[in-house]
Amino acid sequence: MTVDQTDRELLALLQQDATQSYAVLGQAVGLSAGAAHERVRKLKASGVIRRTTIEVDPAALGSGVLAYVLLDSDAWMGDAPTLQALKDIAAVEEAHITAGAASVLVKVRTTSTEALQAALRALHQVDGVTGTQTIVVLESFFERPPAVGATPA
Repeated sequence: MTVDQTDRELLALLQQDATQSYAVLGQAVGLSAGAAHERVRKLKASGVIRRTTIEVDPAALGSGVLAYVLLDSDAWMGDAPTLQALKDIAAVEEAHITAGAASVLVKVRTTSTEALQAALRALHQVDGVTGTQTIVVLESFFERPPAVGATPA
């Protein structure tokens, strides 16, 4: 699916507040409510919109410890068993196969440094992992969703 400027504007509005009515969305981009609804439906059907959700402050739920962990390995880790092993570790929020010194980058969020240590133990037990390098986040300046408002150059 080709995403045009109107789609980008709709996406930007939905990123700000996904609870807006189709009438409000349509008015903001110069479409009828029905036309806005149809565009959003197509964006969902094509996978451009992956899901609709809310953003929750992890610290408010007691998960204020954030770390990024590089997984070193002695073999390729971009396969289904690795994916499942990482999904099975509740503290792992994201996992990415990487190029460079490490094989995998994971984002880990826990309630305490003790819980982080337990997550690191679990990561060391994943087949192929030979070591980890952990970066603990002290403070986050900002996190932003993908920019969709403007057409890329």
